[in-house]
Amino acid sequence: MEEDLKSFFAQRTKQYITDKRRISSAVLIPIYRQDEEYHIVFIKRTMTVNVHKGQISFPGGTREKGDKNLLDTALREAEEEISLRREDVTLLGEMDDEITTTSNYIVTPFVARIPWPYSFTINTEEVEKVISIPVKALLDKSCCKSDTEILNGEKLASFTYDYRGTVIWGATARILNKLLEVIKSVIL
Repeated sequence: MEEDLKSFFAQRTKQYITDKRRISSAVLIPIYRQDEEYHIVFIKRTMTVNVHKGQISFPGGTREKGDKNLLDTALREAEEEISLRREDVTLLGEMDDEITTTSNYIVTPFVARIPWPYSFTINTEEVEKVISIPVKALLDKSCCKSDTEILNGEKLASFTYDYRGTVIWGATARILNKLLEVIKSVIL
């Protein structure tokens, strides 16, 4: 699947969102393979972070002045939040930008393969826990429900994923839904 994803992202035109009123940010979507099954790594944010308190998300955050580009942002944030070293990350591709509806961010997602097993060390100020969910479970129709969000007074089609009580919603769910559509297209 990794080579198929890499090929897919290399052949497509990424959709950028440009809006100077919004804050540039990036996330890393770590994927690993264990016992012939792929898993995606998420984090649960603490209740003490400034935004997205208690939410399930991908490791990531706001672009800082020292970041060379948004990939550098995603890698730096993943290292700060869960000690995922950039040298252990193999980039598979960059997804379309996504806007958050509850805050003022443009999120650029990067999909990456990581080795497994991996010893994460969480930054307890930002991350409550690391969550790993099998791709197969996320692809199960019973896991995903259609949802709507409001952006600038307009309804936006969205999704909610519920895996054993772990609820993923908002921009993370919209990004996840797009990734799962890509995964389905390359494995079927």
